[in-house]
Amino acid sequence: MKRRLQLVVFALVLTAVSSAAQTKAPPDAKSRILSAKSVYFEDQIGDPAVRQEALQQLKKWGRFKIAKDSKEADLILVLSADPRKGGYVVFSGGQTGTVDKNGDIQEDPVPTFNKQSPIRYAYLTVYDAKNGDELWNAEHQWGGALTGFHSAGARLIKKLQKQVEK
Repeated sequence: MKRRLQLVVFALVLTAVSSAAQTKAPPDAKSRILSAKSVYFEDQIGDPAVRQEALQQLKKWGRFKIAKDSKEADLILVLSADPRKGGYVVFSGGQTGTVDKNGDIQEDPVPTFNKQSPIRYAYLTVYDAKNGDELWNAEHQWGGALTGFHSAGARLIKKLQKQVEK
């Protein structure tokens, strides 16, 4: 029994390490972001105020020219309300499952209804416009009265700026 528990723990650790390694950005991501001259900003949230604050923060940073078309940009910044990969689903029959980074749905062997999807977060993902490589990503919880109701996008741009320029 003890040996079986050790094997299960080892398998879980190995799975966690391998999945973490798969989601890391390329080693030269920072230099690729810093060498970029232009960005295309794609808003998938649909809230004009969040979009406007994020664009204002991007302009305030001043590092990139904001392109009108993704074909003219070096980077693509995607602001969304959904996680860039993964997530939880409940099928029409009541069975639960997960969505992996490739969009494949895996049904749970036993339903787990206590999973909650992160619905109160905004996500910013930076892609290389030439080859589609993911270079950077982060999430930020939606603001409130003290932090600003529409500040999530702007805060993510600030987070990108801090991490790239350190």
